[in-house]
This record gives sequence, structure tokens and C-alpha cells, in this order.
Amino acid sequence: MSSAPREPSESTAVTIDELVLADEPECWAALGFTVIDGRCQLGRVQLRLAGSTAGRGLVGWSLRAIAHTELDGLPTAHSDAPVPAAAPAHPNGVLEIDHIVVMSPTLDRTVAALQTAGLELRRIREQPTPAGAPRQAFFRLGAEILEVVQEPHDVVERAGAEEWPAHMWGLALSVEDLDRAVQALGENVGSVRAAVQPGRRIATLRRSAGLAVPVALMSSRIDARASEAQPTRARGVPRHLE
Repeated sequence: MSSAPREPSESTAVTIDELVLADEPECWAALGFTVIDGRCQLGRVQLRLAGSTAGRGLVGWSLRAIAHTELDGLPTAHSDAPVPAAAPAHPNGVLEIDHIVVMSPTLDRTVAALQTAGLELRRIREQPTPAGAPRQAFFRLGAEILEVVQEPHDVVERAGAEEWPAHMWGLALSVEDLDRAVQALGENVGSVRAAVQPGRRIATLRRSAGLAVPVALMSSRIDARASEAQPTRARGVPRHLE
């Protein structure tokens, strides 16, 4: 008699230890993040703010329980570090990393490389994003989600980039109170809009925020569940889309 497949245990599932950013610690502190000794912990993940001389944007990461580090060009190191204790509170209300965005000119090639390293593919979304990316693949790394985005075909063809490696692009962070965070950040953040995920909202930090990596703030998943539990208004329009 066969049994249903089990979820990977915490000790065997691939999880993120550290993300390395070519950003100055002072920039993150000025935006209301708690920064200690050049590090900012979001949920169970450490951001190492290595400064502008470290490269450009998201320059690498370390993963636990990974089979190998050849992840289609993503700069990856193996980590045996234990999962840290809960993160300190951040004045801006950020709770954790919701998802990390990776861009790929060849989605199937990148997905195959991640799977052979032990990352568990949850699903592939065969629908375009508002920015025109035709497909996305989703992996879960502990509490965080890795979203691999297929770059638009016309962009890849014009650049002759079919054989280029995948690269890390940006972060989406879950926030306790999105409206309060947006108000506090002022001109450094764009307007709040509906996210692709049902019941959630999103706002993107502007270049004036001074970060080297694109960062979006999202209402929490708890807020999304509460929204879904609310009865719809007249005309059948959900509250968050009115």
C-alpha cells in the first residue's frame, strides 16, 4: 500500500541562510530596517549588506541542504549555519522576505538546474505578468518563495541572450501594515496597487530610496486570508480592488 508523499523535513529541505547585496548598510537603516554590524535579518534570512564595491545588486546567496552549487549561473555557496533565532523588529514593519525574483532567458533550463540541486518545484505559471514575462516557476525555500521569471522572448532575441545565465533580480518583502509603511517612506515608494496574488497589495520602492536592488513591499499573507474571508461587496467586487 503506497503512502502520500511527505513534505521535506526542516533538516533536509533547501533553505536560505544568507543573501549578499551590494548595498550600503546606512541606506537600509535610513529606510527603517534594523541593521546590526552590516547585516539585516528578515524572518530567518540574513541580508549581508556588503557595500557598493561588492558588485551590483543581489550578488549571491548561501543555501542549506543543497546538493550542488551549479544553479545556472546564480552565485551560490553551501551553508551549514543553523537557522537563526527570530529577527529583531524593524521600525518600518517589515516582517520577512515574501519572495526572491530571479530572471532567466531560458526558464526550463534554469528550472532543471534548480531541481537537480534539490530545490522543490511547486508550480509553473503559464500566464504573462503585467511586465510581459510569459512564464514563471515557483520554488519554496522554507518560508520564502523563489520566483524564476522567463524574460520576454523579444528582449532575449534582440540581445542574443539565449545562452546567458540566470541572474538574481529583486526582493518582495512582507509588511505588517503596508499603508503605514508607505506613508512613512513618503516619496521613496510608489502608490499601493493590487498584487497578482489574490487579496494582497504591493508598492515598489523608487530609485530615490537609494537601494542597489529592486524592492517591493507587500501586505502580509495574513491580511490576504482575512480579505478572502470577508464577504464581497455589491457588484461582486472584492474590497481590495475597489
